[in-house]
Formats: sequence, structure tokens, C-alpha cells
Amino acid sequence: MILPWVDAKLMSPFLAHSSAQFPNEHCVMLLDGAGWHKANDLVVPANMTLVSLPPCSPELNPAEHVWEYIRENDIRNKVLPDLDRVMDLVETSLRRLHESPEVLHSMVAFPWITRSAA
Repeated sequence: MILPWVDAKLMSPFLAHSSAQFPNEHCVMLLDGAGWHKANDLVVPANMTLVSLPPCSPELNPAEHVWEYIRENDIRNKVLPDLDRVMDLVETSLRRLHESPEVLHSMVAFPWITRSAA
């Protein structure tokens, strides 16, 4: 799910969409300190647990490593005409990562995460 912006109103549908991708699993989503991650009216699906990362610790957030990869490999030095083209490029990059689980795993499977899942 790629959205042109994020806020508290869109966070609940994002969680529902993410949860629906794994209906028979219990999902743990790591979150940074963004305000929309803690909104009072946030709806968290029953099969999902939200875990807040410590403040000022982007290196612990797996998503930061994915965005770094996309910036360095797919967006670097490109001037794009509009937000739609940016979103298309990000979607293409994410699909490529989805098709290369070993590359994605190398970026996000921190020992503290993989030990917890065992």
C-alpha cells in the first residue's frame, strides 16, 4: 500500500491492509515515534501487535534500511516530474525487493528480530 501522505486517518486502513496480507499469522509491526502511530482513534487489528522503537533510533527501524536502499539504488540523482512518477518508481522498487527476499532479508532481519521470532 503506497500512500501520497501519512496521517492518523490513514494509519488504521494501512494496518487493516497489512493485517489482511497475513490473515493466519500474528503480525508485529515496529513503529517509530510518529504521531499517527499513537493516535487515540487508531484501530489495531486483532492479529497485530504494535511495538514502539526507542526514540531517536532510526538504525533499529527495518523500514529505514529499505528506504535507504530505494534512495541509493532507484531514486538517486533522478529528477521526477510529479508525485505520481515518484510513487511509480517506489512501487517498482518495492516489487523488485519483494521478488528478491534474500536482498530484503539482508536489510531487515536484524538478530534481535529473528531471535524474537524463533
